[in-house]
Amino acid sequence: MPDPVSLAALVAALALVLYALFGGADFGGGIWTALAFGPRAREQREALFNAIGPVWETNHVWLIFVVVTLFTAFPAGFSALFIALMTPLVVALVGINFRGAAYAFRHYGRASGRELPLTALVFEIASVLTPFALGMAVSATAAGSITIDNDVVATGTAVWLNPFTLMGGVIALCMCAYLAPVYMTVRVSGALQEDFRNASIAAGVALGVVTAVMIPLALQTAPEFSHRLLGSWPMLCVVCAVLSGVTTQLLLLLRHYRLAQVMTGATVVLTLAGFAAALHPDLIIQEMPLRAAAAPRSTLVAYLTVLPVGAAILVPSLWFLYWTFRGEPAPELPPAGKEP
Repeated sequence: MPDPVSLAALVAALALVLYALFGGADFGGGIWTALAFGPRAREQREALFNAIGPVWETNHVWLIFVVVTLFTAFPAGFSALFIALMTPLVVALVGINFRGAAYAFRHYGRASGRELPLTALVFEIASVLTPFALGMAVSATAAGSITIDNDVVATGTAVWLNPFTLMGGVIALCMCAYLAPVYMTVRVSGALQEDFRNASIAAGVALGVVTAVMIPLALQTAPEFSHRLLGSWPMLCVVCAVLSGVTTQLLLLLRHYRLAQVMTGATVVLTLAGFAAALHPDLIIQEMPLRAAAAPRSTLVAYLTVLPVGAAILVPSLWFLYWTFRGEPAPELPPAGKEP
């Protein structure tokens, strides 16, 4: 059997990538309800809410999977991370709950004609704060700010609040804002499709700028991470992410929306792959290697043995759900009282 520590780490990384792709687009929908613009701003918000509706709860399955994998396969790492990063993780948890509650109240309130005030505003604020806090938490693992001395994990705001983690939060926001409008271009048509195309291009430019700024910032504030990032495999991922991002912009300009969806996802996957490759072989850079964080071999083997059984049930179910609600441009409906 291959090394169980490496396999478990790969599973955790894959789950994080899937959460970024699906949950990130979900958060991005909330970001763009706040940033809706132009004469069709209301229609943009309605399209986003309709797209989020069938899958907004399901997307958090991947976050739960990340957490379960961490405390099962890497219990020492789970403990250290949740001690050091308690504040941003609690902010993210509260944001997820408030976001879900606001969405539900808005949906059922509108259906009954008794919509509660401020539900849309709460939804939008939580959609911004949650990925920002999660981005800060993830980037803190590479910042070098988490220290462990004689099994005592450092706490305090400096651990998770510094220029590197703040930029990590901004990158997470931009990723979410990048995914959502690109996904929406195949769900709508006409002028609304052009609105989401323009939003996609703007978000792609923003993501490119903030990731470019992150490199010199990392050289100054996270030297070990930046040194690793400039290595062969991580840098290959970074270069491929840049090429994928440029290709996405060209496809959007040419209005090849389905291919743009694929390349947008590839851009996010490659960006996260570069981060993970630079972090490897640590869970917390320079402080906790994956092997030190890992559970006993027997636990890892049991986890990896059971995993395919659960995946055989979960993955087809999720595929069917996403396929059913994949979204197609809605046909134009005839005026009331007239037959099509």
